Order: sequence, then structure tokens, then C-alpha cells
Amino acid sequence: MAITDFLERNARIYPNDISLVELNPANRPDVSVSWREYSLTEASSGEKYRRDMTWREFDVKANRFANLLLTRGIKRGDKVAILLMNCIEWLPIYFGILKTGALAVPLNFRYTADEIEYCLNLVRADALVFGPEFVERVEEVAGNFDGVNDYFFVGEKGKPAFAGSYEHLVGYCSSIAPAVEICEEDDAAIYFSSGTTGRPKAILHNHGSLTAAAKTEQNHHSQTREDVFLCIPPLYHTGAKMHWFGSLMVGGKAILLRGVSPQWVLQTVSDERATLVWLLVPWAQDILDAIERGEVNLDDYRLSQWRLMHIGAQPVPPSLIKRWMKIFPNHEYDTNYGLSESSGPGCVHLGVENIHKVGAIGKAGYLWQTDIVDEKGKSVSQGQVGELAVKGPGVMKGYVNNPEATAEILKDGWLYTGDMARADGDGFIYLVDRKKDVIISGGENIYPVQIEDFLRSHEKIADVAVIGLPDQRLGEISAAVVQVKVGFELDEKELEEFCMELPRYKRPRKYIFADVPRNPTGKIEKPKLREKYCAGRLVEEQTTN
Repeated sequence: MAITDFLERNARIYPNDISLVELNPANRPDVSVSWREYSLTEASSGEKYRRDMTWREFDVKANRFANLLLTRGIKRGDKVAILLMNCIEWLPIYFGILKTGALAVPLNFRYTADEIEYCLNLVRADALVFGPEFVERVEEVAGNFDGVNDYFFVGEKGKPAFAGSYEHLVGYCSSIAPAVEICEEDDAAIYFSSGTTGRPKAILHNHGSLTAAAKTEQNHHSQTREDVFLCIPPLYHTGAKMHWFGSLMVGGKAILLRGVSPQWVLQTVSDERATLVWLLVPWAQDILDAIERGEVNLDDYRLSQWRLMHIGAQPVPPSLIKRWMKIFPNHEYDTNYGLSESSGPGCVHLGVENIHKVGAIGKAGYLWQTDIVDEKGKSVSQGQVGELAVKGPGVMKGYVNNPEATAEILKDGWLYTGDMARADGDGFIYLVDRKKDVIISGGENIYPVQIEDFLRSHEKIADVAVIGLPDQRLGEISAAVVQVKVGFELDEKELEEFCMELPRYKRPRKYIFADVPRNPTGKIEKPKLREKYCAGRLVEEQTTN
């Protein structure tokens, strides 16, 4: 079964039901009025406060874009990249690509121009769909792509001359589904991740992998057609999309909230009658803090239908969930673990019935197997630390154009996650440390090598190592251990100004001036740095709390 079959079935069985709603809270002038009263109203900027579409409209839009791509010569096996902020066009474009037999290639909207260029050349993309936020970045590198022949601009204003207007062009295309047969084994999508090198790797999934993700998600959280899923994280990320796949599978409505604040989240849950909300740790903490400070009064909202809050993408502090359950005692809670290589979250999950095990990531998810192995790939004893390996229908086919990296992570059908873990006597898995050096801050991956390379270009820096320090709100923050060249003076203010060239999320949150230890082979001894600085940070947080 192809993932597109779910959409076509919903359009056939529930044609007039709402499938997607986009909310733009920043454009809402009167917080005392429901979103619904602004459905047809526009802000001075021309943007609507609320847009929605039915399942039939969703399928028609996907068909029109598919037929547009076919007229441009896009065919089975070609790659079409998506560089968009969350919007109501995002998913119809994604499914339109899949209906041609081509592969959808979502791009991180935080990518720099150089990263966009690298990713599109790595997968040899044939077309790019992008929004107004990315015109400058795309213009900077548009002539450097090996195979991109078509550019489609999604927006009403600011279209560059080299791109076609998505809205204008699809209006001339047929609304009938193209006659392209698709099966589970067909390639469907390429997502990007990175290892310790910092360069994104292209992760290939087929339709069977995406369909399995939908089945796993629906099994874990029991979505029905009556459920309403609030989606806040970016759709380029496997986490957001694969959680939404559970709603797709049953024909449930989803809300795309463009922006996040405690008030916006609660108002949306109230007005749209959301029942399922997936949060990142910082957002959950912000909601609790706003309630406890008296900035939010829960009596102002209709929240009785909200049945499940689940968190993923980073370790979850047990203290946070205890606070949450105290304020929302009727909520079910779940946490999910996964990787882009495992088609997103769900290969391990806690389960709503296991809240007494908060702190664990859980057990093998529906359709999945888990193992904890030593360096030789042998299962370790209960309680011992080893590398977490997972096996299931959502495992990637491999890294595109990188057989060496594929062989390192895929072994006999098992996906080696790079995460060190242990299991307790009940079989619940606890993460101990990451084998890789990736820092997860607020649900976003930060790759130390990229920041280290940038900082080493500073004339006063002899050496640098970037590590993650524990942080109650974000899970981790990035800290740069900076070794200053002999005879030079350097302070935090100068480094902060220097790092303004980096995207905001890549800028170190803390600077530590000290020697950078390296082993005899020249590798930075990051475990020593973590042992030295993380322990102090934990003591500091515990003392503060």
C-alpha cells in the first residue's frame, strides 16, 4: 500500500470533512474572538487568519500539482525538493510529488544557502518548490545546482523571475489523479540528517516505510476520525509528519499552527477542539510556567476534549511530566523515540499506560523490535549499557550516494542508532548517552563540527570543542570550550559578535575558556569535557531548583 492511498480513500469516503486548517495567530487582531470568526478575513498584509480545506480539496490540489510536474517532465524516480514554512500548501505539494512516482525531498527551513546547494546536489534534485522566506537564499545559489530545471514559487508576492507561480500554474492542470501505479516498494521520500561530520546525509524511504509509520502512530495513540491533531513542529521533520500520518490514516482533522506561545496553543486547542497535541519540552515548560505565573487562566479555554499530550525529539525531564499531570490530571501522556532513519518517532515508545516509567523512552513500538548490543553486535545483559539497535518496516533503505555510511548503520536488517542505552528488569529502555556528538536543543539537532569549524576561523582561537550542557528548558544547550592563542586576549562579548554570522540556533549559548584536550591520534576528548563541565551544570540547576 502506498501512503497516497490513504489520501485518495479519505477524499472518496469523507470528501466534505475538513482535513487541514492553517492558523496564523500573529495576524489575529482581537484575541477575544474565536478563530472561526476570522476564517474569511484578511490582515493588512493580505494573509488570512484561518484557512482550511476538505479531503476532496486536498486530493484535488495534490492531483493538480502532480499533473503540473508531469507536464514538466518529472517522472518516476526524479526528486522534487520542498523548502517551505508550515502552510496549508505544504502537504498537498508533498503528496502531489508522490503521485507522480517521484521522490519528495523536504529541506530544513533553517538551511543556509550553502546547505541548500549541498543537499540539492547530493540527491541530484530535478525541481525545487520554495516560499517567499527563501528567495534570497535560493537566488544566491540557483545557478549552482547540477540538475534543477524547474522552480515553483508558493506565495502571492515576491516571486523571482526564474520561478513559476505555483498557484497560477496548477490552476491550468487536471484535477484527475495521474495514471501512475505506486506500490510499497517504490521510493517515496528523502529526508536529511547529519552525523558527527556535520554534513547532512540523505535518508531514503519507500512508500512501505511511510505507510508503516502511519500504522505505528495510529496504534500508539488510537486516533479516530473524530480526533483533532494540533501540529506545531515543522513539516520538513519526520517527527511532525509521521505523527500526522496517524490522522491521515483515519481521516482525522489536523491544525497547522504557525507560531507558538502558551496563549496561542491553548486558544487553538480551545477553538478548534483539539484532542491530540504533540509538544517539545520547551513549549510544554512555557505553558506550565505561564499558568503558574498567572499569565494564563485555564478557565478562559475549553480544554475538556484534550485527551493526549505527547513529547518527542529530545530527552524528557520526569519533573516536567509530574508538573504537567498535576495541572492536567486527566491527560494521557506518551513519549516517542525515533530517528529520521527509522521514519521518525515510534520505533520505541513509552505507552500511555506506563506513566509510572517516565524517564524511560519505553519499549519496542508497534511493528518494531529492539536490542541493546555491544561493539561486536551481541546482546548485552539486562542493565548493561550498549548501543540501541532497532528493526522494523520503517527502517530506511539507506543513505543516498553513501554506501559506506549505510554499511556502518545498517547491519543484517538492524538499524544501529548510535545511542547508548540500558534496559531495566521490566524491559523498559533508558538512554544513557549519545554515541554521536549531536546536541539536541529544543528538539533541534545541532552539529558541533559546523560550529567548531566556524569558530576556528577566528584569528585568536587556537582550538575549540563544542559540547552539550544539560538545560532544564531546552534539554541541552551548546557550549564552546575555547582555547585562546598564546599572547592574545579574547572575551565572551567578542565571540558573541563574531558568531552573529551563524544562524541563531547554531550560536553557542555558553563560552568556556580552557584548554581543549586531544588524544594521541588528535581527536578531541569530549567525554572528559562533558565529565568536567556537565556535572557542574547539573549541580547548578539542582541548586537553583
